[in-house]
Amino acid sequence: MISQDTIQQVQTRIDIVDIIGSFVKLKRRGANYLGLCPFHNERTPSFTVSPSKEIYKCFGCGRSGNAIGFLMEHEKYSFVEAIKWLAQKYGIEVEETEASPEIAAQRQLADSLYIVNQFAQQYFSEALFNTVEGQDIGISYFKERGFTEETVRKFQLGYCLDTQDSFSSAALKKGYQAEYLQKAGLMVMRNERPADNYRGRVIFPIHNQSGKVVGFGARVLKKTEKSPKYINTPENEIYIKSKILYGTYFARHAIDKENECLLVEGYTDVISLHQAGLENVVASSGTSLTHDQLRLIKKYTNNLTILYDGDAAGVKAALRGLDMALEESLNVQLVLLPGEEDPDSFVQKVGAEAFKEYILENKKDFILFKLQLSLKDAAHDPVKKSALVNEIAETLAKINKAEDFTRQQDYIRECSNVLQIDEQGLTSLVNKYIRQQLEKTNRLPVTENKQLEEAAAAREQAGQDEAIEFLLDQELQEKNLVRILLEYGNRSWDETCSIADYIFNSPVNFNLLHNEAIKNILSAYKRLSEQGQAPDKKLFLYHEDPEISRLTASALYTAYEVSVNWEKSYRIVVPGEEQVFRQDAGSVIHYLLQKMILRFIRENTESLKEEKDPVEQNKLMKTNNELVNYMKEIFAKTGTVIRK
Repeated sequence: MISQDTIQQVQTRIDIVDIIGSFVKLKRRGANYLGLCPFHNERTPSFTVSPSKEIYKCFGCGRSGNAIGFLMEHEKYSFVEAIKWLAQKYGIEVEETEASPEIAAQRQLADSLYIVNQFAQQYFSEALFNTVEGQDIGISYFKERGFTEETVRKFQLGYCLDTQDSFSSAALKKGYQAEYLQKAGLMVMRNERPADNYRGRVIFPIHNQSGKVVGFGARVLKKTEKSPKYINTPENEIYIKSKILYGTYFARHAIDKENECLLVEGYTDVISLHQAGLENVVASSGTSLTHDQLRLIKKYTNNLTILYDGDAAGVKAALRGLDMALEESLNVQLVLLPGEEDPDSFVQKVGAEAFKEYILENKKDFILFKLQLSLKDAAHDPVKKSALVNEIAETLAKINKAEDFTRQQDYIRECSNVLQIDEQGLTSLVNKYIRQQLEKTNRLPVTENKQLEEAAAAREQAGQDEAIEFLLDQELQEKNLVRILLEYGNRSWDETCSIADYIFNSPVNFNLLHNEAIKNILSAYKRLSEQGQAPDKKLFLYHEDPEISRLTASALYTAYEVSVNWEKSYRIVVPGEEQVFRQDAGSVIHYLLQKMILRFIRENTESLKEEKDPVEQNKLMKTNNELVNYMKEIFAKTGTVIRK
């Protein structure tokens, strides 16, 4: 772990304009800086950086955060990787807390493998461009595939000379240990002599999300029955095939901007599509999709489009990862290419524009495609159709997260129409599979699951527009509470207490707030205050929990600021935040208090409807009257009332 002292040194040196300016062209606009958002496609700049508040905010897509958060979002670094990047930029020595001998050994092994792979990548690239054999065989092959020199250099492609030990000898002479060369799959021992594992093959380096080489794919060019077409790096401490997608490092920004990931099978598919301008593409490298790979895609987008050959094998391969993708809440579409074409051959044949057009016109919803394909075999066979209904219901049961409830209902409706069966019957069957999943994994008791289903249905009936309006309003007020607390918590409310004291001593039950991150901020702030500390907003802005950090940045950023020349030019005095923060604090507390009272009134009214005992009814009516009178008192003080 990186020491707190190092993290604090990095935080004090951060210049957010300098850091973001390394990735985004920024122009000064008043006290802030403006540029095109790197997270979505836009023509009019809406991405704003505030050097005084040390935060950024895009008013187009809503992304916000601090400098560390920007690196984590833009470069997909972990918190530790972002701190190390900044430490290197500012020349700060990274101190790490003492790790156990086992962890230290694992870290040393991983670092050694990265170093060995980096040397190998550079060696193979040199061999490709600067040897006669590399140019005659390797460069010729890549040219034949249609790859330009720029593309070859971008993906750091290479060639391993067709000799016994050219690479191994060079690596050992440089001081790299045979143990690490073998573990990385670069060298093998034959007859007690070192030998190159990839000799006579073109090399495809495989990068992790931060651009480090974790492994290689090596393709044979000679026609031989004995040798496999591809040799891949064996799994080790830094290369686990099920957690890697080829091309992620080169595609990450494009996937983010397009809000879509194209998935193909092979290395050359990725490279050809990149060269054609479709950069939001990664490859599964011929393996079945795994949960880890799907979660990697989900870091960048919820929309996955699978491009596979149109033959039977391609269809089968595409369908393999369907259920897992649904479990990860991905929106999956499928594009089957014509004839025996693969993405590489098809884009080379028709060109970039025609390829893009084909994708747009031929996208098929994954679930409906699977249904229609299976229905061809089962249409006139009742037994097969019954099995298909169960199979589809089991697939739809994978869409079992609360936020996907409406999506699941839409699929049930469409699938019941295609299958020509009762919609309610299919709903019951899907719910049955959901309950079985929950019982099997012990995630929830069946009774609780039933309550969740009923609650979801009730919410759907209640009307979504009203709920969205309520939640947006509530969220704005909760964020405003955080802003006031972090900006002015230490300032005086009156002669007896501070703003923070006023907030925490109010009758509002903060446990009833909707946002968990906000509740965590309030709890941490209160705890620090009770310990006699004056909490600094930077503590939350640079918090190790990215959700707290993002929320703090979002709460602190204000879309508009009064120009310093307003009063001078127009002789109009507009009160700033400094003049109204006490009024704002009172308004937010009164708003949240009214929300809390309204909630109690609703709950009390529901209890009154169900209560049969006249004595208890009388008590509930009395409570309701007291709550209504309390609401009137608040209205008398503020002049505002909330009705929902």
